Amino acid sequence: MNKQKICILGSTGSIGTQTLDVIRQHPDRFEAYCLTANNNVELLAQQAREFHPDAVVIANEAHLAALKAMLADTDVKVYGGRQALCDVVQASPVDTVVAAMVGFAGLEPTINAIKAHKKICLANKETLVVAGELILSLVSQYHVSLLPIDSEHSAIFQSLVGEDMNEVDKILLTCSGGPFRLFSHDQLRSVTAADALRHPTWDMGAKITIDSASLMNKGFEVMEARWLFGVPADRIEVLIHPQSVVHSGVQFVDGAVKAQLGVPDMRLPIQYALSYPERLPLQGDRLDLFKTQKLEFYKPDIEKFRCLALAYDAIHKGGNMPCILNAANEVANAAFRRGECSFLGMADIIERTMQQATFDSHPDLDVYLNTDSEARQIARQLVSHQS
Repeated sequence: MNKQKICILGSTGSIGTQTLDVIRQHPDRFEAYCLTANNNVELLAQQAREFHPDAVVIANEAHLAALKAMLADTDVKVYGGRQALCDVVQASPVDTVVAAMVGFAGLEPTINAIKAHKKICLANKETLVVAGELILSLVSQYHVSLLPIDSEHSAIFQSLVGEDMNEVDKILLTCSGGPFRLFSHDQLRSVTAADALRHPTWDMGAKITIDSASLMNKGFEVMEARWLFGVPADRIEVLIHPQSVVHSGVQFVDGAVKAQLGVPDMRLPIQYALSYPERLPLQGDRLDLFKTQKLEFYKPDIEKFRCLALAYDAIHKGGNMPCILNAANEVANAAFRRGECSFLGMADIIERTMQQATFDSHPDLDVYLNTDSEARQIARQLVSHQS
């Protein structure tokens, strides 16, 4: 059996490092052909020495000379810059691209990978948030596989396997609720980024952990589910599930519910996307139902966590509004992490950006790129007025 040659966009992040762990467990099945990072040049060099990829890319060209020096005694090809990310995914030996970059920056490399007929394992939810209609049309045009890596979307996908054309009544999208689930509105006024980064269940990167605390991440996942599974947003129900045992599920028109359960380990959905339709052995903890004392589910409080409500608003508005939402959120999220914006202030910045940015009901890629730039500029101005 030929090894599946994998290009990991974002190999030094949480999803990227766990993808490499899956490759470690199955060196007979998977090969890290290309690794990329934005700034973490030291870890990228370490990964290159361990996995011996054909090439590595550092998106921030300021680190290119340092990376070349670190790998000068190897035969690994070293590239730098955003264009190199778009180019490397098209390399003919690459079978699969794991899109694990965080944020809007993952959009263009993913589009290039689709056009190069690569299998896409998608962890970069912003790609579908910003340009879901465009991405799905390209997937259809180029006849490529698009498989989700997000634990929730993988759970939905696994629940749908074998159901073929059976009609879905609604999608049940679970959410731990984050560290502030039980906080009052007044308590939320004074929380810090350090408080928000203490996620109760999952080990994720800083940006996604903040998005999880604000429930914006769940709003993004509603958008992602809408495009991946063709179910309108008003039939995607968010459930707060603090135990994080049920990773999501599907209710069918006959009332039956199928869900995927397991321990919170991102390697499982990563490996399932890489190996589908096979299931391969995976070392790690197992779910022990005898130790699972209770499974609780609650409705989200969208008055306290307004980011989720804003995400639904963006879905219903359509066009480039999700792109505006995403750009404003990236700016507000970063500002909160720097202490320049309050936790509740993030939603204010996002909402006002959505009101001020130019709306386009029929965007193409150029519109998305211009929209992202404009919305970021507006959001930065709003942050400067807050701080």
